[in-house]
This record gives sequence, structure tokens and C-alpha cells, in this order.
Amino acid sequence: MQFKILINYIKGFVDIVVEGYYIERFINICTSKNIFLWNLKRDKSTILYARVSRKDFKELRSVCKKTGCKMKIVHKKGVFFVLNQYKKRKVFVVLLMLILVSIMAVSNFIWNIEIVGNEAIDKNEILEVAKQEGLTVGKFKNKIDTKKVINRLRLEREDIAWIGIEIKGTNMIIKIVEAAPKPEIINEEEYCNIVADKPCMILKISAVNGTPLIKPGTVVKQGDIIVGGWLEGKYTGTRYVHAQGEVQAKVWYTNKQRVYLKEVQKEETGRLENKYSVDLNNFKINLHKRVSKFENYDTIEEVKKLKLFSDFYLPIALVKYTNKEYKNVETIRTIEEAKQIGIERAKQELNGQIENLDNILDSQVTTYENIEYVEVEVTYEVQENIGRKEKIVF
Repeated sequence: MQFKILINYIKGFVDIVVEGYYIERFINICTSKNIFLWNLKRDKSTILYARVSRKDFKELRSVCKKTGCKMKIVHKKGVFFVLNQYKKRKVFVVLLMLILVSIMAVSNFIWNIEIVGNEAIDKNEILEVAKQEGLTVGKFKNKIDTKKVINRLRLEREDIAWIGIEIKGTNMIIKIVEAAPKPEIINEEEYCNIVADKPCMILKISAVNGTPLIKPGTVVKQGDIIVGGWLEGKYTGTRYVHAQGEVQAKVWYTNKQRVYLKEVQKEETGRLENKYSVDLNNFKINLHKRVSKFENYDTIEEVKKLKLFSDFYLPIALVKYTNKEYKNVETIRTIEEAKQIGIERAKQELNGQIENLDNILDSQVTTYENIEYVEVEVTYEVQENIGRKEKIVF
């Protein structure tokens, strides 16, 4: 029944109202002639509302004559009648067909590539590797070998733990899971030394297992052995062990800043202008003159790709250019002002590198002056636990 109604909707149907004293006879004759009526509604005993297919409607006229009823058309509905309304509008129909054919054609290509899951990895690095395997915007879907792209990325990128490629509509989604760097874990049954992981001056060594090789106050380089993974015994000789312990050291952090006595800085005026262009698969059509009315300005470009649905992108993008005007403001500083600015900048950057500021033992400031600028060097002495384990290779 539902399927028959759907077919009649495609072919077209008519909402009618039949009025007369012999409504029951009208329905019985329709039934005997296999005239399908649906959505029947009675109003009192002399009025009937119903729907009938476009084909069966022609036979209802003879039924109305037999029963003495009057019939009136209320609505004409369905795909047939919609198309029939536009049969004289040939240009509209042609344009509609061209649009439908164009949509079907562009649906066979990739018009957007999306990268998800990347935080530390630059999106452009992934796109560059994919491009080398022929994966670009505008590529025919059937010509894309996703396995080849995945294998290439796995070989070239050790910082990717997993990668998958999914195509939805005209959108290609490259999903990645970044590999977290794992520190080398040395089994406690393996022999190892404790070595310096950064240049420093040793303050204190608390060796639980192994032989301390450096005296407090000694400056060591990165990679120098601090606690050896062996023990010397009078009767046992040299016995290799898994070195364990804590090393306290003084570490130096340095930052340099150069501050000019006379400096020209940008200052935004608050004025801006917007210009637009249409990008048809890398062919740009400017909707405004690109020349700005501002003398000094910075341009921010924003690209918005057009799409019909969530994953059905079109090879059309609207590009918005925002020009922000600025003026050049000259700042003149004294030597003392430049020193203070340099010290503050250097300390701010150093503070971001140190986990616990309470461990700062001392700070030193060195300055160099000339007629153009002041150079400031700030050095922090910080007490830290240092050292990492390194396997002993025989």
C-alpha cells in the first residue's frame, strides 16, 4: 500500500472533493473498477475528500455521471506536476540539469584535505609527504592509493604511532595519532652508569649502588660518567652493577637580549578594510581592487571553502583579506631604560624554562653598551637533580 502511494506521488496525484447524495455508491463503483482512493474523509453524508492518481482521475468523470455527483479538484501534487510547471521554462530546466550534472562530476574528486589528531606535528609536513604520493586537492578519487600514502608516512615519520585515511564525500580526512617519546627504560638486572644529562657543577652525590667518580665542586660536560656501574672489592675484584643514586648539581641557564636605544615600533590605528576574492581551484577572481588605501598595513588572509553538506566540499573558496592599518612610532630610550627592559625580557624567558623558581641559587647580569643598543645577558644558577642511566656496553 505504501509503495503504491509512493509511485503515485512520483507520477502525480490529485486532491478532490466529491459532493452528492450517493457517496457510498460512488465509492463502491470506484472499488469495482479498481480505482485506488486514499486519505478518504467524509463531511456529513454528502461530501467526500479523497486522493486519486493522475491516471485514475480520468475515469472518475464517468463515475460521477452515473452517481449524479459533482467533483472538484482541490490540489495537484507530485513530481509530474512540478516538472510540468517548468516545461515552458527551458532555460531554467537546462540550468538545473547542468547544475545536477556538475555536482555529480565534482563529487568524483577530492576538494578538501583535513588533518586531525596532530598537535606537535605541523599540518604542512603531512600534506607535503602526501603530495609526493600524488595526494592533492582536485585528485580523482579512483586514482588515490591510500595504502601507499599511509605506508610512506609511516616510513618517514617516527613521531606517528597510527595513521588512517577516510574519504567522505569530497573531503579526505587524514587521522593520525602522535607517538609519545618514551624514555629508555633499563632493566634493573642490566649494568649501567649514571651520566650527566647537561653541563653542570656537581654539588652532592648520594650513590645507592655503584662507584662515585666525580668529586663535589667538579664541572662536568654532558655525557660524563658520574656514578660508575661497578664496585671494587679487595677480594671480589671488579663487579658490575646497575648504578643507582641521586646527583645534586648546579646548572646554568643563560638568556641574551638586545634592546635598541632608538626603535621604530608598529602601533595599530584601529582602522581596517576587507577585500574578497573567489578561488576556483587555485584560479583567483578578485572582487575588489587589491590595492589598499592604507600606506602601512598588515594583511590577514582567511579562506572559507564552500560546501553543500558537512563533507561535500566544492572546488570554490571565498577568500577574505583584512588589511589592518598601523603607524610607525619611534621610541627613544636611555641606556638605563634599555638595560631594565633587557633584564625583564631575559628573566621572563628564563622563568619559563625553570620548573621550580625556589631552586634558583643566584643570578648574574652582564651588559654591553654601544651607541645603538644595549645587550643584556642574564644567567641563573639553579640547583637540580641531574643524571640519566646509560647501559654499559662491553
